[in-house]
Amino acid sequence: MRILVIEDEPKTAAFLQKGLTENGFIVNLAHNGQDGVHLATTIHHDLIILDVTLPKLDGWSVLTEIRQHNKKIPVLFLSARDEIQARVKGLSLGADDYLIKPFSFLELLARIHSLLRRSQAHVQEPPILRIADLEIDVHKHKATRNSQRLDLTPKEFALLSLLARHQGQLLSRTLIAEQVWDMNFDSDTNVVDVAVRRLRSKLDDPFAKKLIHTIRGVGYVLEDR
Repeated sequence: MRILVIEDEPKTAAFLQKGLTENGFIVNLAHNGQDGVHLATTIHHDLIILDVTLPKLDGWSVLTEIRQHNKKIPVLFLSARDEIQARVKGLSLGADDYLIKPFSFLELLARIHSLLRRSQAHVQEPPILRIADLEIDVHKHKATRNSQRLDLTPKEFALLSLLARHQGQLLSRTLIAEQVWDMNFDSDTNVVDVAVRRLRSKLDDPFAKKLIHTIRGVGYVLEDR
């Protein structure tokens, strides 16, 4: 699970990053509102922790921008502003929870897990993903094409599943690197291209119809053309 923390106070940001990382989360940090909006709208996150008082763009404006791009991602306000009006404003703008500073980390963690459970309950991923003659059983980690079993490594299966869940959508190399390898994309490495090439050798090369398509300079799309 990847969490974005938008917090300008260095000690609080470092505390959150350390605590959340120790509890198994991948944490991205933004120290002002503009950077927060950029990270929230260009990188997939499972949850956002957002301060109200931020430089460059306040938390209210950040949340408004986020909701224009993503209606479903859980957003938890973490703020020293404890007046009822602030809490009401945050929730009415689309926040899912509002926690007042100073806070108990255990309470924050409990609220995060609650929001993630609620979010995941609304995402009913089908157990079988299908495109053309390709079938992917996401629970059994099994993929077949034209009823022939594909011998995929765990990373190849993760890559194929990601493309299949977003079939017809262009996925950038950056997004693929973050989702499959949990890494920030480095333009000097061709790890994504190499992995796609290996996947194609098993998924597409033995068959007349090709399912993985390259968008030059951008990324890849899985679709039945």
